[in-house]
Amino acid sequence: MDKKQTGLQTYLVIGSLVFGMIFGAGNLVFPVHLGQLAGSNWGPAALGFITSGVLLPLLALLALSVTHTRGLFELAQPVGGWFALIFLVCVHATIGPLCATPRTATVPYAIGVAPYLSKGMQPVGLALYTGAFFLLTYFFATKEGKVTAVIGKVLNPAFLVMLLVIFLLAFIHPMGKLSAPAPTTSYLHQAFANGFLQGYNTMDALAMLIFGVTIIAAVQQMGFSKEKVALATAKGGLVGIAGVGVLYFGLIYLGTTSRNQFTVASNGGTTLNQVAHFYLGTFGNALLLTLATVTCLTTAMGLVIAFSQDFHSRFPQVSYRNFLRVNCLLSFLIANLGLDQIVTWSAPVLMFLYPLAIVLILLAILSPLFKNNPLVYRWTLALTVFPAFFDLVNALPPVLLKLGFNQALVKWAGHTLPLFQLGLAWVPFSVVGFALGLAAWRWRRYNTN
Repeated sequence: MDKKQTGLQTYLVIGSLVFGMIFGAGNLVFPVHLGQLAGSNWGPAALGFITSGVLLPLLALLALSVTHTRGLFELAQPVGGWFALIFLVCVHATIGPLCATPRTATVPYAIGVAPYLSKGMQPVGLALYTGAFFLLTYFFATKEGKVTAVIGKVLNPAFLVMLLVIFLLAFIHPMGKLSAPAPTTSYLHQAFANGFLQGYNTMDALAMLIFGVTIIAAVQQMGFSKEKVALATAKGGLVGIAGVGVLYFGLIYLGTTSRNQFTVASNGGTTLNQVAHFYLGTFGNALLLTLATVTCLTTAMGLVIAFSQDFHSRFPQVSYRNFLRVNCLLSFLIANLGLDQIVTWSAPVLMFLYPLAIVLILLAILSPLFKNNPLVYRWTLALTVFPAFFDLVNALPPVLLKLGFNQALVKWAGHTLPLFQLGLAWVPFSVVGFALGLAAWRWRRYNTN
């Protein structure tokens, strides 16, 4: 490849792929809600959110590139085939029909429909909307063609343009001062840590472990040598990451300044609807609902197709169509719990899976230092699982957390595990596990030489 081909245009193409992979309409609600909760402490909260919601997906992409693996299963194989399969299934289920896919329907509903229905009509409205949403998802997933292309090339950019218009209006005529809203209790002293944990909700690091291989394949097809693919991916990825970061900061700004006009909502969808009405009136609400629905529909299509293809390849005795049907049906059923309930019940799953994913990503990037030796992987992951389990228990919904056994576990962990109150007890354990793994690897090398 010559120098002209490796110029800015090439990296913009790679960056656009990364941007499209990371940012979906579903990601709108979490930074807006973060801004509302963090108030005047929005700065450190935003940095925490950007670290887990933006930087980690880029590192996941680099992990796949550095190790030359073809996805999460191969990336996790040094730990063991059994672990790789279980982790693959858990991640796919999380970003698939158990959490992320149902959320693609509930986000636009929360943004543009729920605010206009009475409390008694919410179950009916949600059922009708999500039913139509997943029927369309199934139809388009089985008949891909010009409709998908139009959505991707026309309507998705239109959605981004509308967001940028709202950002511009918000900066010209702000709803109030950034420094005015008081932080909520959890963001008074632990804004960065809570912002970091809030970034888990994007699920983008998990998604990148599944879909990142598509971006790497595209980079390889551009003519880069095997040795330069990782560097090109990093450069292009930074371009895409910068775009996502700008949007996240803009959404956090909207959420924070909205506190000067509106009270803290239960989710960012409600707030985004209020902000759109504040600046663009009823027309803004209608346009936001339409574009959010369409962009979430494309996200849902990508998720159900990837899930069904991957599971059909692993379990060929079940047809792709059947996986697709079950996926859409299960997503519809879970979507009817509502956005708030989905976020609440997905929290413990993410608190368990994310530390494992983060450690796996970092180990893969550092793997050239220890020759990708399984001992290092196994020691590090083994010590990460232990505190991650207690983080899972601590994040359980109140109906389960109040049980005596769970209360006892949380109390013990709070007195015993460092950083547990921050939700980061896994960090010191992972570091110790990595050190022990390196020591075991070096000891074995010394004794075999």
